[in-house]
Amino acid sequence: MRKKFFLGISSIFVLSMIVLFASTAMAADAPKIDTGDNAWLLASSALVLIMTPGLALFYGGMTRAKNMVNTMWMSFIAICIVSVQWVLWGYSISFAPGCWFIGGLQWCGLGLGAVGQAPSDLYATTIPHMSFMIFQCMFAVITPALMTGTFAERFKFNAWLLLIFLWTSIVYAPMAHWVWATDGWLFKLGALDFAGGTVVHICSGASGAAVMWIVGKRKGYPKEVKPPHNLPFVMLGTGLLWFGWFGFNAGSACAANGLASSAFVVTNTAAAAAGFVWTVLEWIHHKKPTVLGACSGAVAGLVAITPASGFVGPMASIAIGVGGGLICFYCVTKMKKAFGYDDALDVIGVHAMGGTWGACATGIFCSVAVNPAGADGLVYGNIIPLGKQWIGIVAAWAWSFGITALLAWFVDAVIGLRPTEAEEIAGMDISQHKEMAYHHFETEQA
Repeated sequence: MRKKFFLGISSIFVLSMIVLFASTAMAADAPKIDTGDNAWLLASSALVLIMTPGLALFYGGMTRAKNMVNTMWMSFIAICIVSVQWVLWGYSISFAPGCWFIGGLQWCGLGLGAVGQAPSDLYATTIPHMSFMIFQCMFAVITPALMTGTFAERFKFNAWLLLIFLWTSIVYAPMAHWVWATDGWLFKLGALDFAGGTVVHICSGASGAAVMWIVGKRKGYPKEVKPPHNLPFVMLGTGLLWFGWFGFNAGSACAANGLASSAFVVTNTAAAAAGFVWTVLEWIHHKKPTVLGACSGAVAGLVAITPASGFVGPMASIAIGVGGGLICFYCVTKMKKAFGYDDALDVIGVHAMGGTWGACATGIFCSVAVNPAGADGLVYGNIIPLGKQWIGIVAAWAWSFGITALLAWFVDAVIGLRPTEAEEIAGMDISQHKEMAYHHFETEQA
């Protein structure tokens, strides 16, 4: 009897130990939140958010005074609309498991807790799923804001509200899914885009080109269009963009690790190289360097390094920055004049063409020594990554321009895109908002 008793106790003890060890092993395998990674991603989300007000200052300073409030508000309102839309369905159709083309609806409204405080098993597994969601939200916010520079000073505000609502869901979400979602077709193909060369910059630039084409040129362009009215605002906006871009690129590592440090360094280096190159080119061609040119060059370098920032080292970033400065300078000063289009704030020349160069350069300079998840590019004797990059570039241009043109045509048919001639002459601030940036200016002087 005593023997059976001890045998039973021993069996219970052994079973308990087995259950305990199994539970410990399962807990060890389960994703755990890294507080350092989470703190960095939340800080990066705030950095990316500040880029949109920075963009508003950058764009607002480049316009005429009578259109400054309207130009800035078109960027700022994107925060309000897209932030809510992203929670309701934007994040789900961009990142939730779906098909090769678009995500599913299971995370709409953040999935009734599915997108919560626990790590995701698909994205950034050391941070809460909610942190990854809000980081991606800030990318979705700034992308439509970027395109407003192409058609600034001649676009109805209510038309923009409708267009941004449609565009974020129909153009941006599928593009983000293709490139960044685990079942997106460009992701599976192996096209590399660390922080948004195709998803953000080509997408916004090509989309802006489509809207610009439909809405037409500003009244009196180019003879009656004046130079930027507030260069200090342009420089301040550039500084905020540069500052926020560290979250944009280094934050895309989704961890406080060596890759984030590398992305941070190459981002700063490329921006500095491009800003200096643009300054030198202005000195050569126009005999004088300008603040506007230096700021434009820095932004061009930031755009160019964005897709490559997590795949290249510092020396490659100098080459990418120099290339971005050269290409964007000649696109803004030569290509724009040659084709005669009215890209008010040079979004096509800087963002669309800079993003195209950056995506291409990623395939040239990428290295597995920097990021094992990438590939060795053309400089290492491998042409395949460059071919994949060009598939992504062509897809981004075709999708963004084509679908945005259809959306702009629809909005134009429903409520119209352009204000009346009298409203445009009076200025967008007065005609659209009954506000003025500078009350001591007469409208004629603005």
